[in-house]
Amino acid sequence: MNMIKVFWAFIQKEVYHILRDRRTLLILFGMPIAQVLIFGFAVTNEFKNANIDILDHAKDQTSQKLIRHVTSSGHFKINRMLLAEHEMESGFKSGKTDLIMVIPADFSKDLYTWDQAEIQLIADGSDPNMANALEQYAKAMINGFLFQEFKQSAKPYLIGIETRMLYNPLLESAYNFIPGTIALILLIISAMMTSLTIAREKEQGTMEILLVSPLPPLLIILGKVAPYAILSFIDAVLILIMGYFIFDVPVTGSVILLLLLCMVYVITALSLGTLISTTSETQQDAMMKSLIGLLMPSTLLSGFIFPLTSMPEILQYIGHIIPATYFIEILKGVMLRGVGIEYILFEVGMLLFMIVAFLTLTWKKFKIRLE
Repeated sequence: MNMIKVFWAFIQKEVYHILRDRRTLLILFGMPIAQVLIFGFAVTNEFKNANIDILDHAKDQTSQKLIRHVTSSGHFKINRMLLAEHEMESGFKSGKTDLIMVIPADFSKDLYTWDQAEIQLIADGSDPNMANALEQYAKAMINGFLFQEFKQSAKPYLIGIETRMLYNPLLESAYNFIPGTIALILLIISAMMTSLTIAREKEQGTMEILLVSPLPPLLIILGKVAPYAILSFIDAVLILIMGYFIFDVPVTGSVILLLLLCMVYVITALSLGTLISTTSETQQDAMMKSLIGLLMPSTLLSGFIFPLTSMPEILQYIGHIIPATYFIEILKGVMLRGVGIEYILFEVGMLLFMIVAFLTLTWKKFKIRLE
């Protein structure tokens, strides 16, 4: 009986210890709740408000009805009404267009006279899953238009749909996962390993010795992160080479521009890693913050696996403060669409802004620590 009392008292002590430890409570309750919410809202094959450009050569009542029907479901919203074919590709290159629907000049005549008309759908094959989903939804809406418009008619009206996949005509999945893998690996190595390295120095008490050395604190930090910057850059080059030779993922844009932007992203991730390290006293603390704050959100909310536009607004806002979101767009733009710097200025600007913001916050934390 005494043994049971002692055992029960031991259990109570452990429970009290767990309840006092915020980090343990975060793992026990915070992570499951966050994962259920993120997976529940982010993991979906559906999409909403996809940007569709329309090139309407017919410009008649029937084509206008078709356009209204396609956009009435909420899955598509009109991004641009195009005037000519040469305007089509700019939307894909800038990342503002998801799908293009081309309606020929004789659309109504062919439909009502010959009972069959043609429509062309053009999608961005650099994201095969998204392209497939857009194509299937668009086809369903076009067929729905036929049923709604001619349900009282005995004639078998048909619309033939021709599809084109730009940048990835065979819809190879490697075209999507290679850029995403580069972004995640660089983030993990640069940010997580940097935060763990500096946290280890603090945990062992050697950081204080380094800070009172003749070297300025900034040079100390740069010296700690420089090896990871070099290793991360080598990793990026290695993945690009493997993607090209093993999976046939092309680099259609400037290789020099691509490598320069890889370095910008590495510096962004290193800046984030140093910021995490300044708020962590132990390696365990730094690991938890990196896993919870970087790895899972970057995998699910960066657009790597699931499109951001399909998620609730709050998750879209979170996705837009993740560096990987912008770097994946940069990689797809340069590697697959062959764009120049002018098409990705916003994404590059966001990474540069993040570097300045992370370094500023890190410097302020170090100044407080030194004082």
